[in-house]
Amino acid sequence: MLKAPIGILGGTFDPIHIGHLRPAIEARAALGLAEVRLIPNHIPPHRASPFCSSEQRLAMVRLAAAENPGFRVDERELQRDKPSWTIDTLIELKQELPDTPLCFLMGMDSLLSLPSWHRWRELLDYAHLVVSLRPGWQPDYPTEVAELLARHQTQYPQDLHRHRQGYIWLSDNLPIELSATRLRALLAAGQDPRYLLPASVAGYIAQHRLYQPTP
Repeated sequence: MLKAPIGILGGTFDPIHIGHLRPAIEARAALGLAEVRLIPNHIPPHRASPFCSSEQRLAMVRLAAAENPGFRVDERELQRDKPSWTIDTLIELKQELPDTPLCFLMGMDSLLSLPSWHRWRELLDYAHLVVSLRPGWQPDYPTEVAELLARHQTQYPQDLHRHRQGYIWLSDNLPIELSATRLRALLAAGQDPRYLLPASVAGYIAQHRLYQPTP
């Protein structure tokens, strides 16, 4: 018998903010996820090196998880001395949790860029994909992504409980137009980040003088 599914949310988290957390909270409620694992990566394969160290980003993710019941931190990618490929993490988790469906949480931008991911066609062999939609936005899917949705999309959350992997579910979310890049720019400009990230994370950033204004 399968156990309740868990959510997997990976990212640079530089810093972690409501744009990461709110869709994960909504997905957990909508899908009845047993937990959401926050997995900060060490060497992001699709973007520049993080501004903050792995230790600082991990500390902020721990603080954010502590404020959200049902969230926990998974440090496995920080312990690898190679790019943080999602497929590697899903394979490891599937070996550890063979009877637990894995729901990999991502934004629509990530889905649209999926064909550029390492071994992307194998992701659904190990997990379901849960994609946060922007309300009212009609994306122009690349051909490969459109074909993937045609084969794997479901309208029924129960499918993510009944099967170990292989489905894509599109999740309507509150519209939050916030990126870590924009938040870092706001902090560098000396602006107040209140309500854009957990209070404990904002306190950590202030205490350690992270993302400080450029002289």
